[in-house]
Amino acid sequence: MRLIDLSQPVYAGCPNCPAHPPVRSDLIATHAVDGWQCELLTLTNHTGSHVDAPLHKVAGGASLDDLPLSTWVGPAWIADLRDSAADRPITGDVLAAALPADLPAGAIVLLATGWGDRRAATDEWRHHSPFVHPDGARWLVERRVRGVGIDHYSIGGFGPLNADTHTVLLGNGVWVVEELKFPPEVFALPAPLKFWSLPVNLAGHTGAFCRPVVEVND
Repeated sequence: MRLIDLSQPVYAGCPNCPAHPPVRSDLIATHAVDGWQCELLTLTNHTGSHVDAPLHKVAGGASLDDLPLSTWVGPAWIADLRDSAADRPITGDVLAAALPADLPAGAIVLLATGWGDRRAATDEWRHHSPFVHPDGARWLVERRVRGVGIDHYSIGGFGPLNADTHTVLLGNGVWVVEELKFPPEVFALPAPLKFWSLPVNLAGHTGAFCRPVVEVND
């Protein structure tokens, strides 16, 4: 067995959602002074590769620890949307063309827009990414998918439809994983892929950092 890493790195000053504080990593102990080393991180729990639980958008919704750990592991299908230009709305028609017609209930859908490779602190990346339109979110809910991921910090983008997209998905029990990055080799693998996105155990929280991977049995 081997694992293909789909995560984005977190480091001081790394690109993140402009609505969040800048990412900081400060040394609070060093080998030279203290005989050990430790960092203090300042960042939101929705930074880098991370999952969203329903509570992120739905008042009274399930938090991370309300969901079984097995929730975050399962069969996944990649929608190859690497031709996506800025501000592209990912509608139900777009998803239907990129995914199998017999997509089973309980599937995890991973949206590869190509923007994981464009991650940078630019206006375009921060404000003009492709995004799942509420129509696309409803398409996913109707097909009873378990979770959906995207290679950007926000599945709904940064525009006015962001809240609606999150509400449709999280309000219907579809969890979200954001800030993925797709190595070229994953596109040659047969579907379904075995996908893992185990979050850090942050009790009562709306989301958490995760290490998304695809498991391959050669």
